[in-house]
Amino acid sequence: MSDMLAHIIVPVASENDAIETARALEAYDADVGEITLVYVVEKAGGGVDKAGVKQREEAAQEAFDAFEGILSSVTVHEQIAYDTDVVDGILAVADDTHATAIVFVPREGGRFIRLLTGDVALRLITEADLPVITLPRPTDT
Repeated sequence: MSDMLAHIIVPVASENDAIETARALEAYDADVGEITLVYVVEKAGGGVDKAGVKQREEAAQEAFDAFEGILSSVTVHEQIAYDTDVVDGILAVADDTHATAIVFVPREGGRFIRLLTGDVALRLITEADLPVITLPRPTDT
């Protein structure tokens, strides 16, 4: 196993995202040590939250279960992070768990969507102090 893959952080945003990411990892048959799945509940920072915490925690568990249903042969830890910024939440979990890399499939979206959302993928790549691996979207063949 590569030291870089000893303990990877895999952010998931939804059940479909978790399935897509698990399939992308599976396609590479990578020798991964441990995986920490991270679902960030984005808090409004004093404002009204978009959805209730309970609802978000249920969505996180659905994403975790979907991922683990595909990659059941790997040790998987689940972590929900609560933060006002998705990237900060992911990076905090990576730091707390002493992760060796962050691995994800970039979300679809055009320039306008990335402008509105702050382009999480770009920020992860440029702000992380550990390797970031982006996997191509798996094809349905």
